[in-house]
Amino acid sequence: MRIAILSDFHIGYDRFREDAHRQAEEALELASQSADMMVIAGDIFDYRHPKPEVTVEALSLFKKTAAGRFSAKVIDFDGRGKIYTDVPIIAIPGTHERRTDGEIDSIDVLNLAGYLINANQARAVVEKDGEKVAVYGVGGIAEERFKETLEKLDPKPVEGAFNVLLFHQSVYEFLPFGENVIRLEELPEGFDLYVDGHIHSRVEAKCHGKNFLIPGSTVLTQLKDGEQEEKGFFIYDTKTNEYTFRKINSRRFFVAKVNVEGLSPSEIGSEVEGKIAKIAAEGHDKPIIRVILEGKIKDGFRSMDIGLKDISDSYSKNAIVEITKSGIEGKDSKEAEDLRNGMLENISIRDYGVGIFLEKVKDKGYSLDIGPSLLFDLLSSGEKKEIVIKKALESILADSGEALPVASR
Repeated sequence: MRIAILSDFHIGYDRFREDAHRQAEEALELASQSADMMVIAGDIFDYRHPKPEVTVEALSLFKKTAAGRFSAKVIDFDGRGKIYTDVPIIAIPGTHERRTDGEIDSIDVLNLAGYLINANQARAVVEKDGEKVAVYGVGGIAEERFKETLEKLDPKPVEGAFNVLLFHQSVYEFLPFGENVIRLEELPEGFDLYVDGHIHSRVEAKCHGKNFLIPGSTVLTQLKDGEQEEKGFFIYDTKTNEYTFRKINSRRFFVAKVNVEGLSPSEIGSEVEGKIAKIAAEGHDKPIIRVILEGKIKDGFRSMDIGLKDISDSYSKNAIVEITKSGIEGKDSKEAEDLRNGMLENISIRDYGVGIFLEKVKDKGYSLDIGPSLLFDLLSSGEKKEIVIKKALESILADSGEALPVASR
């Protein structure tokens, strides 16, 4: 049997909404023409609560796909929910669709419409000409709960079938974000194919001696170096255990790095424009270009002196340009740029703000008995402002001997 393996459509993704819809549509159409069945490894939607118009978009796409002439049928289902079709489109919710256990999620809507089968913590068996494929799915959950959930579910292969484990999680070998992240060796044994979503780049590996595949997203979302590969999906042959990658028409993504060492803002502007112009001249259909500035700029200048908006705007008809200054050395803008790009790891925005606040207060010569986090919370509270300010001033002035001003009425 031929299985189409897809993942991470992110329908409704605000930044590139048209790309997400168009590329999901092409992937589904090609997959339905090329395979006997398909599995989708989560994040069909970009939000847990998609807007009504986004839900309608997805319903329209899957209505068309489900109407295709699949040569295989779902003959058995073992799970907590119900199914309303025998169309062999097997899907699970991803982390973007994850909701509290028992609550209806956006994948359930497509399941209730009869356009696919939600195999979250369930098994669906597909049959064609006597051959069976059993798909056991586990939707995206918090990383620290995944191992425990797998142990509790204890998924087992079905005898006499080709068995697929379908899930949506980080895997340590590819995203080493901590000891809570599952490793390949910790996945249950006995399956003929392991399929994962969540990771937006294509992965081809082995797990317990069997193929482990991640098709990657069908739309670009993170604009990270390393995501320049073309988008698409896998077609897997269960009889030969061979697979191919089918490309779809996706917007090209380029990363251009500019060394700003010792350069003035005007010189940097010339370098940046040259990089953008070279890529734009290659004739791609409005590519995404991310320019990364690295190095220490010429003495006497700050990163905020580098004004590049006019350059990016001048190419707006031919490309989508993003310029990142986070690689420039110097404290004046690096931390703020990192914060905007979500690059400050292991620190929340609130904790970052507390740190800055404490630095500023100490610079003023105050020695506080009250903890900086509490004081920050008091000052940032939106309720009972007068009481908050009074408490803060009492704490600040306690050691100075100064009297607290009395408000006039």
